[in-house]
Amino acid sequence: MEIINILKKDKLLEEYIKLCTLELGSKKTSKEYIKEKKDKILNTDKVITVLALLDNNIMLGFISLFKYDGLERHDLTPWYATMYVKKEYRNKGYSKLLNNALLKEAKKLGYNKIYLKTNLDNYYEKYGAVYIDKLNNKEKLYYINLN
Repeated sequence: MEIINILKKDKLLEEYIKLCTLELGSKKTSKEYIKEKKDKILNTDKVITVLALLDNNIMLGFISLFKYDGLERHDLTPWYATMYVKKEYRNKGYSKLLNNALLKEAKKLGYNKIYLKTNLDNYYEKYGAVYIDKLNNKEKLYYINLN
């Protein structure tokens, strides 16, 4: 098993886009949409990194670090985003592996703190998340100290 940055791995980046799209409830997976989304990821500064957990070149899950996430709080950066483990691989500790890899990567990139937003209760606290406030969309805002 390995965790790698997939920003320069075309097929894995396309799979990431499809899974993100489906997870958000959209059915947009046409080649044109995927190409457009991939160009946006690679050619704007929103996405800092995307890490994928692979087992024999099969993506089990992924996690992202964004410059900003959503419409609120663009004053905060970077953002812990899109942690996802495929259903058939859940409850095996893979989200913890992805989380730890992202925190390590963010620290390596020179960040002291990362932010996240969620509707989940008592999930990210186990990774060191500290509650800050509620956003206008009712999601809870947290930070994780990397020092």
